[in-house]
Amino acid sequence: MTTSDVTTTPTRSGAAATSRGQREVHRFEALLVGGPTLHFRYAGLAFLTDPTFDEPGDYEGAIALHKLTGPAVRPDELGPIDVVLLSHDQHFDNLDRAGRELLATVDTVLSTPDAAGRIEGVTGLEAWQAVSIGEAEITAVPALHGPEGAEAQSGVVTGFVLRAPGVPVVYVSGDNASVELVREIAGRVGPIDVAILFTGAANPGRFGDVDVTLNARTALEAAVALGDALIVPIHAEGWAHFSETLERLELVFGYGGEADRLRVPEKGRRLVVDRSAGLEDVAGRA
Repeated sequence: MTTSDVTTTPTRSGAAATSRGQREVHRFEALLVGGPTLHFRYAGLAFLTDPTFDEPGDYEGAIALHKLTGPAVRPDELGPIDVVLLSHDQHFDNLDRAGRELLATVDTVLSTPDAAGRIEGVTGLEAWQAVSIGEAEITAVPALHGPEGAEAQSGVVTGFVLRAPGVPVVYVSGDNASVELVREIAGRVGPIDVAILFTGAANPGRFGDVDVTLNARTALEAAVALGDALIVPIHAEGWAHFSETLERLELVFGYGGEADRLRVPEKGRRLVVDRSAGLEDVAGRA
């Protein structure tokens, strides 16, 4: 794949008019490497979110980060990657040293304009800008990595929405803490089948007690805003700055009456979600 295969298209607000009943929806299959790193095939392409493949260690900086567990799968075990969806490049828990090396081997890396200015070969997308790669249309959607105005300290981040004929519409939140933005995305994009939410109530202390990703309560609010989308929570383990466990997330979703929509992946095991089979899922080895 070359850069000529990536075609920028204007935002299509008319996509919201397409109902789930008007399209054929098949299964979504993914493998959690660890943290924010999810490998999945979509419309004939291999995608990877926020590459993190370092072994455990410490990262010094304005905010020190501590990685507790390594990847469940090595990059060479995943096979060729067609597209990396990079929510942002400025934090090691979303792009570590080994992940940064991986970017040089991938033809198409989509991220923020800021990331494109810092990393050669990255295509930067403004919010609501879309590109077409093969049959897949990928739209950058807004995300907020902390409270209102967090960009001045946390930097700009992005999420993504993927759509293609005959496959589920997928939302990748990136490091987003804003439920209001999720509501905006759901209203503008239309029905979403699978939502990959970065959760864990990440809190490295930059904004006091304010989380910089979704916590269990705000993830539940986001799920309600997303209609009947299945929820795949990731980026909730492996780093010391996560302040909530996946067990708490499951508990809160259960109390909120939304437990049946939650699909929690296990590191190193492939998760298959098949909406056409009554929202069933199965897991198997990578």
